[in-house]
Amino acid sequence: MSEHTRARRPEAAPFTERTPRVVAARRLTRRQGRDRAEQFLAEGAQAVREALAWSAAGRGRVHELFVTATAAERNTPLMRTAVDEGIRVTEVTDKAAAGLSETVTPQGLIAVCDPVDVPLATVLRANPKLVAVLHGVTDPGNAGTVVRVADAAGADAVIFAGDTVDPHNGKCVRASTGSVFHLPIARAREADDVFEACRAAGLRLVAADGYATDDLDTADLRGDLTHPTAWVFGSEAHGLPDTVIGRLDTSLKVPIYGGAESLNLATAAAVCLYASARSQRNA
Repeated sequence: MSEHTRARRPEAAPFTERTPRVVAARRLTRRQGRDRAEQFLAEGAQAVREALAWSAAGRGRVHELFVTATAAERNTPLMRTAVDEGIRVTEVTDKAAAGLSETVTPQGLIAVCDPVDVPLATVLRANPKLVAVLHGVTDPGNAGTVVRVADAAGADAVIFAGDTVDPHNGKCVRASTGSVFHLPIARAREADDVFEACRAAGLRLVAADGYATDDLDTADLRGDLTHPTAWVFGSEAHGLPDTVIGRLDTSLKVPIYGGAESLNLATAAAVCLYASARSQRNA
C-alpha cells in the first residue's frame, strides 16, 4: 500500500471476504441490495477516477474505496486523491476484492458510491435539447454503452423508463466507462410519466424504429432534427412495442445502405443521437 493509504489504517491487516464491511459491500452486487442500501459499486481505475471527481464536485458521495495492495501501488494518484478528499481507503485481500467484482479479471479497486440517479423533474427542468430514453432495455452492457454515447454526443440526460435495467448494475457502470457520473440520469417506473414529462419540457418524442416509414436522412432534410428531441430506444430483441410507438410524436429509422439486416441498440443510438446533436449545433 502507498504511504497515503497506510496512513488511513495504520498497522491494520487487510480486510477479508468475511469482514462485515466487505460482506455489506458484496450485497451491492445485487439490485435488491443496492436498492436497500441506496449505494452501488464502481469498479476499476476509470470508474473510480470519475466517481472521485463526481464526489469532489458535490454531486454525490463516495463512501469508501476498497483496494488490494497491488492495485494501490498501480494507482497511487487515485489513492492520494481519495485520501485528500477524506474518503476512507481500505486495504482488502485479493479474495475479498474478487468477491466485490463482477468481472472475470478483478481489478482490485472498488468504490462504494451514492446512487447517481436524480428525480425526473430535475433532469428536465433546464430546457433540455437532447435526451435519450431507454424503454424496456434489459441488457446492462447495451444500456451502459448508450449512456456513454449520450455523454459523448452532449445529451442533457438519460432516462431509464419502465421495466429497464438498473443503471447501477455493475456491467452497466463498466460499459459506460464512467459516463454514469457525467450526465444526469433518471429512473421512472411508469413510461407514460416519462413521455408526459418530456412533452411538458418541450421535447419532441421520437421512436427509433427499424420499421418506420421515414428515416434520419429525410428528417434531417426537413429540419426536424433541429428540434429539442427525446429519442426513445427499445429492447435489443424486440424494439419498441407498437403501443409505445403510438404514444410518441413520430418514429424514424436509421437508413441501411448495405446488406446488414439491422443495427444493434448501441450503434443505432449512436447514429440517432449524433444526427440530432449535429443538426442542433448547426442550426
